[in-house]
Amino acid sequence: MLRLNHHKSIESEENIVSLINDSILKLVKITDTNLHVLDSYSERKRGVVTLIIEAKLSYPLTHCPHCHSEALIKNGYRLAHAKLPSINGDPVRLRVHKQRYLCHHCGHTCGARSNSLSFNHTLTPGVAQQTIKLAKLSLAGTTIATLTGISNTSVTRIINAEVHRPYRLKKLPENLCFDEFRSTGNHMSFICCDADSHRLVVTLPGRLSNDIIDYFTSRYSLTERQAIKSVVVDLNAQYCSFIHRIFPNAKTCIDRFHIVQLVSRALDTERLRVLHDIDDHKSRLYKVLKSQWKLLHKDQSELNASKPVFLRGINEYMTQQNAVDLALSTDTQLANAYQTYQKLLTAIRHRQAKNFGKLFNTYQPTHSAMDTAITTFKKNYEAVLNSCRLSYSNGPIEGINRKIKTLKRIGYGFRNLTNFFNRIALIRE
Repeated sequence: MLRLNHHKSIESEENIVSLINDSILKLVKITDTNLHVLDSYSERKRGVVTLIIEAKLSYPLTHCPHCHSEALIKNGYRLAHAKLPSINGDPVRLRVHKQRYLCHHCGHTCGARSNSLSFNHTLTPGVAQQTIKLAKLSLAGTTIATLTGISNTSVTRIINAEVHRPYRLKKLPENLCFDEFRSTGNHMSFICCDADSHRLVVTLPGRLSNDIIDYFTSRYSLTERQAIKSVVVDLNAQYCSFIHRIFPNAKTCIDRFHIVQLVSRALDTERLRVLHDIDDHKSRLYKVLKSQWKLLHKDQSELNASKPVFLRGINEYMTQQNAVDLALSTDTQLANAYQTYQKLLTAIRHRQAKNFGKLFNTYQPTHSAMDTAITTFKKNYEAVLNSCRLSYSNGPIEGINRKIKTLKRIGYGFRNLTNFFNRIALIRE
C-alpha cells in the first residue's frame, strides 16, 4: 500500500513538472513536444538581465538521413543558442542541448531538429513574428531592435524577408488615386492606391511620366486598363496629360480639397496686398484684415449676422458679417475675389457641376491672383467638373502620405529605398 502511494506521488510530481515545462514553452511560443525544459534562471551580462531557458531536444531517430541505414546510435549533445520573443521588454534566450546521432554504416553524423527553431539560425520564428508586429506600428528599426533584443540589421533582414511586393495586382481597382511623396533624401516617388478600399496599389521610385506609363502599360493589358472608371489627382498638370493614354475610359477628377486650397490662397494673396497698402496699422480696416482673416475663408451661410461678439485684434463688439463687410469695403478686387471664392465653395459643397461650369464661363478677369486660379481650372475644365460629379477624393492617399511622413520622422529618415518601400507596405496591411 505504501509502495502504491509512493508510485502515485512520483507520477503526480512528473505531471506537475511536465505541466510547468509546457507552460514555459507556451509562454515563449514554442509548441514542439520534443523539447524538454531542464532549468530556467536569470543571467546578468553588461548590465542587462536576460532570462535563460535551458532545454533538451531529443527524439528517437531510426534511419540515417544520408544512407537510410538503421545503424544509428546516440552520440552525445551539442549546445545551441536561440533568441526567443522578449517578455515585458526583457530578452529571453534558449540554450538547447540537441541530441547528436552517429551512423555506423556511412560514418555521418546528424542532429535533432525542431519546427520551432530555425535551422542554422539563432532567431526563432517567434522573434520574427514579434518584429513584424512592431514594424506595423510604424516604430523605428532601433526601437524594434531594443524591444526584441536583436540587432537593427536583423530587423531589416526580417522585414525584407517577410514583405513580398507583387510584380502586379491580380486585378486593377476600378477607381484609383494618384499622388507623390518625398522618399529618400530630396527624391520624390509616385504612389497609387485604391479609391474604394484605400489599399496600396504601387509605389514607384520615380514620379516621371515615362516611369508611370511604363509601369501600367507593361504590367497590365489594354483590356484591364480600359476597365478603370476614374482617377483622382491633385492639380499636378503632369498626371492629367497622360491618364487617358494609360486608361482610355477613365474620368480624370481633380481633388476638391486642392481646388478650394488654390482659390483660398488666391483670396489670401489679395487680402495681403490690401493689408500691405495700409499705412495706418492702428486703423480698424488693418486690424480686421490682420486678425480676422479666417472669417473671409468661412462659408458665407455660416457667418453670424445677428449676434455681436467680442473680436480680438479689433477689440470691438460686432457681428461676423459686419467684420467681413468692413474688410471688403475699400477694395473692389478683394470683394470680387471673395465673391468668386464663395460661389466656388458653394458649388463644391452642394456638388453643383452646372453652377461650377457657369462660374468659369462667366468669370471676368480683374487682374488679381484669382485670375490665375480660374485660368488653371479652365485648362482642366472636365477634370474640375468631375470633382462635383464624382464622390471620390484624394483623402485616402493623403492619409497614407501622413503615415509615411510619421514613419520617416520616427525613423529619422531612410537611406535605402527598398527598405523604405517595404516598411510602407507593412503599415498599409
